[in-house]
Amino acid sequence: MLDVRKIRENPDFYRERLSRRNSGDEKSIDRVLALDEQRRKRLQESEALKSERNRTSKEIGAVKAKGGDIAEVSAKMKAVGEQIARLDQEVTAIEAEQTDLLLRIPNINHDSVPVGKSAEDNRIERVVGKAAEFAFKPKPHWEIGTQLGLIDLEAATKISGSGFIVFRGQGARLERALINYLLDLHTGQHGYTEISPPFLVRGESMIGTSQLPKFAEDMYRVEEEPPLYLVPTAEVPVTNLHREEIVAADRLPIRYAAYTPCFRREAGSAGKDTRGMIRVHQFDKVELVHVVTPEESYATLETLVGHAERVLRDLGLHYRVVSLCTGDIGFGAAKCYDLEVWAPGVGAWLEVSSCSNFEDFQARRMNLRYKNSEGKNIFCHTLNGSGVALPRLFIALLETYQQANGRVLIPEPLRPYLGGLTEI
Repeated sequence: MLDVRKIRENPDFYRERLSRRNSGDEKSIDRVLALDEQRRKRLQESEALKSERNRTSKEIGAVKAKGGDIAEVSAKMKAVGEQIARLDQEVTAIEAEQTDLLLRIPNINHDSVPVGKSAEDNRIERVVGKAAEFAFKPKPHWEIGTQLGLIDLEAATKISGSGFIVFRGQGARLERALINYLLDLHTGQHGYTEISPPFLVRGESMIGTSQLPKFAEDMYRVEEEPPLYLVPTAEVPVTNLHREEIVAADRLPIRYAAYTPCFRREAGSAGKDTRGMIRVHQFDKVELVHVVTPEESYATLETLVGHAERVLRDLGLHYRVVSLCTGDIGFGAAKCYDLEVWAPGVGAWLEVSSCSNFEDFQARRMNLRYKNSEGKNIFCHTLNGSGVALPRLFIALLETYQQANGRVLIPEPLRPYLGGLTEI
């Protein structure tokens, strides 16, 4: 959430930065300022009336002590009290409207984010490795997975509808191996603390990490009171571990790694990547979350990207790192890198990780602060990234390591998790 005081001090800066997103959100700045002016005006009026009431109360006491008549002034003070109550109610209503509006305005982007209108304007930072070469025409993952009995998309559709996956036999074993490999790598070599969080969260948690209220239509919701939401990513429950906290400075930086299934309705994505398992409503992911001081956050972003890259590099996959432009970056991110892996069977780059620095955008929503060396409470910076998402990693492995005999080689780092298997 943006800081109203900073908007008030430099509204043109926020209008210009938001206009880069090509989302029209810069138009909301005028309404934010209008509400802020109304709120401050009513607060001033209320405070003036309260001061008047305090002065008059002392005068009433003096008159009363002398046996004078206080009926008229008491009646006047009653009217003043009613005015104060009305103004306070108006302030509460204005603050609620302003907060709701601010929760719907995206973050402004860091200076280094490329300016652009769509994914076509994203900047490729680096390409790592070489695309696999084949003496035959490579098959797409749905053919490989079905022929080897690793996935059963027809059964998934029968059970749950389109956009779901059933893993079978060695396919299910490979999925489980990937989860364990990722958790072991990040906790054992990258210094993350493993978290196993709930898969259902309250609305406050979704607001804290900025999924709500803007993206309610993308979420699966359990209808009860208060409603619970199936997590779209482990980012939500893990980052919210420290909601409404003042963290001691010596606890920072905080690094968490967590596995969860992720649930997304993908509203508005009908017809996109419907073949196979590129875009699904439920998938497994290992998420990496950082809570740091503002001074550390951009160095931490590069570290986070490196940790996600390590997965792809060790598995021998061809990938690239992309800086998202202002027109393609996520709602809450100040800066974001996507890691895209090459899938030769479908002939496309597939996003397997988004690594984002939110600066204090999420921390303000969660009221997550730390106490600095001067004893002042400062909003933390939060970051997260997939380390990595599994369906597209699974796709890349099948399509990259497919063999002419129809089998799929297993990269060396995964073999200990599969009982030493070298192929499936």
